[in-house]
Amino acid sequence: MNQLITLFCLGLLVWFIIQSLLMLLFLRYLRSYNSKALPVKELPKTAVILSLRGADPYLSKCLRSLFQQNYPNYDIKLIVDSEEDPAWKVAIKTVAEEKASNVEIQALKYRRKTCTLKCSSLVQALSTLDKTYKVVALVDADTVAHSNWLRELVSPLSDPKVAATTGNRWYLPTGQYWGTLVRYIWNTSAVVQMFLYGIPWGGTLAIKTEVIQKTGLLEKWKHSYTDDTMISRVMRKHGYQVKFVPSLLIVNREETNLPRLLPWIRRQLFISRLYHPLWPAVVGDSILTIVLPNLVLGLFFISFVIGQGQAAILALIGYCSYLVGLLALILTLEKSVRQVISRRGEVSPRFNKSKIWKIFVGTPFTQWFYFIALVSCHWMPIVNWRGINYQIKGPFKIRMMEYRPYKWVDQPIDPKISL
Repeated sequence: MNQLITLFCLGLLVWFIIQSLLMLLFLRYLRSYNSKALPVKELPKTAVILSLRGADPYLSKCLRSLFQQNYPNYDIKLIVDSEEDPAWKVAIKTVAEEKASNVEIQALKYRRKTCTLKCSSLVQALSTLDKTYKVVALVDADTVAHSNWLRELVSPLSDPKVAATTGNRWYLPTGQYWGTLVRYIWNTSAVVQMFLYGIPWGGTLAIKTEVIQKTGLLEKWKHSYTDDTMISRVMRKHGYQVKFVPSLLIVNREETNLPRLLPWIRRQLFISRLYHPLWPAVVGDSILTIVLPNLVLGLFFISFVIGQGQAAILALIGYCSYLVGLLALILTLEKSVRQVISRRGEVSPRFNKSKIWKIFVGTPFTQWFYFIALVSCHWMPIVNWRGINYQIKGPFKIRMMEYRPYKWVDQPIDPKISL
């Protein structure tokens, strides 16, 4: 038993070293990236598109942040699912209060059966743009952008090889729900994976309009479940690059509970399985991250039950050492992200000993939770997204089964919980 445990502990050590090196690559990019904003005269006319179904907790703040961009020539296109949607009232009220003049609010007119409502919204918004718009920026309702957000997103597109730019979300581990903490721990790993595997995030994403036309991206959206994950494959096929901009790590203060978190993580994994070419690598990474430490934990219990105390202690030391190592990685990443956030004047809540202890305890629970989501995402012929069921027969074989408008009764009881 001792030899078997030693073997697995060595495997765990090797995997931890690999994880550390991968995170260091991300941190090196984070710290070395030099953001060069284009002069005002060189910034292209841009359309910012936000599709809405349901009133997200920070929707009003999201809209206000978009109205206050330090960008000379941009228009905001809001596509709301219907006029009876809760988001419609919030959008109308916020626009009126801010007296924003560069905003157009439309209800979704044509709900395609062959894609999600979000993709239908994008198609509608893009179909109304004239040729003066050189860039399209996509944003989600949980994105509360800083004033230079659009300039930082668009400026790297001046490179002819770069066709799209993206940021990512950074969840805070604060709040009253364990789901919020689990999502934070899961996302610390997901952010690094998305960087390494080139997975863009639709909550902060800019694409050259000419590239959308050349690559046939608009037609793909008409038959797609998602708007973002496929982009890396499409761009690579046509010789373009998708650039991650570290300064666009967006803080998300929404909360979530465990019942809502499971289908959300499962849906994120399902989208990657459906559209990303490196899905096998994602699975391999996940198996090593989840299965290997839990094998060591399992050997601890077996050794303890059969009375092999020395072997049990060895396994427990190996397992706890791995958890301490993961905690160190999370805190190191947290520190680096805080530096990015503080440079734009935002303040994050402090980490006290209680919060650090919760992260330590929550890490193995997050692994188990993640394992359930990973396994179950392989059997999802029907996916529910904001109250709508979609039948999935392939990446571009999507069917909306039945439409119904989103209403106030569909909103979570707790207004801080994400939809």
